[in-house]
Amino acid sequence: MDKTIKVAFSVLLLASNMVSTGLARAQDYPNRPIRCIIPYVAGSSPDVVARIIGPKLSERLGQPVVMDNRGGANSIIGTEIAARSPPDGYTIVLGATALATNTGLYKLPYDAERSFSPITQTVAVHFLLVVHPSLPLRTVTEFITFAKARPGQLTFASAGNGSPTHLAGELLNNLTGIKLVHVPYKGSPQAQADLIGGQIQVQFDVIATSMPQIKAGRTRALAVSSLKRSTILPEMPTIAETVPSFNIVGWQGFLVPAGTQGGIIQRLHRELVAVFALPEIRQRMFELGYETVASSPREFAEFMRADTAQFAKIIAGTGLRPE
Repeated sequence: MDKTIKVAFSVLLLASNMVSTGLARAQDYPNRPIRCIIPYVAGSSPDVVARIIGPKLSERLGQPVVMDNRGGANSIIGTEIAARSPPDGYTIVLGATALATNTGLYKLPYDAERSFSPITQTVAVHFLLVVHPSLPLRTVTEFITFAKARPGQLTFASAGNGSPTHLAGELLNNLTGIKLVHVPYKGSPQAQADLIGGQIQVQFDVIATSMPQIKAGRTRALAVSSLKRSTILPEMPTIAETVPSFNIVGWQGFLVPAGTQGGIIQRLHRELVAVFALPEIRQRMFELGYETVASSPREFAEFMRADTAQFAKIIAGTGLRPE
């Protein structure tokens, strides 16, 4: 046999063996416990979601899904651990909005896009624009007029520098020409406490934690942050109905280290989508103020890419520098 033909034959044989081995691995998957890295502390929103769906996911995969909280550094610590894990399908990570915002805020030890293969977005998190009830405001139009007449006099609280609730306020400043003064807190509960007390006049907060205070008359909601109305509060107008193109939505979704086989990703996608479609899971997400999402890996990748670019633009406009 000609030497060139022998080489070509060997290459084809090797490729065939690799494909066959890959298919076998995907068909055999999973045959041992799966680690789910949650790059947030216990009790955080992603942690709550992961632990709600964990038992159902274990049932469908036929293997335990072990939750591994690796919080710290705005999710960077746990995300780096996930990025450096073997791409064998036995490590998955529950990413959230910080995966998109951190790119514009920090010098990261991983590449948010290239280090991971998306599986599916699971939930969308909409924020409410809420104000202290002492402000004589009922609509976004009234709010903008009121704020323009008082540049630098109204303060808005956030869950910290670079958080979605911070960037939502900065985007509103940029799009309307108002000048709200940012006051960062360690978390939303502390921010909400000062809003109720009147030390802060404005806050962007998730629907679930805002609603009890709104119903009690301690705060007042003006609009929701998403481009389209929320299915959780369909009667609530969006900011975009007054300020076109305003759109800030938090999210959560599952990913695996880059290089994970397509067959394994497809299996995880199928099972995760099935779990989030369960009526009891959808109801729990609704109670938490989350809309369930079932995007394909490609759709999730495109969504994250667009979200990262949007947040990078907002961050650049605030003057925040990568740390």
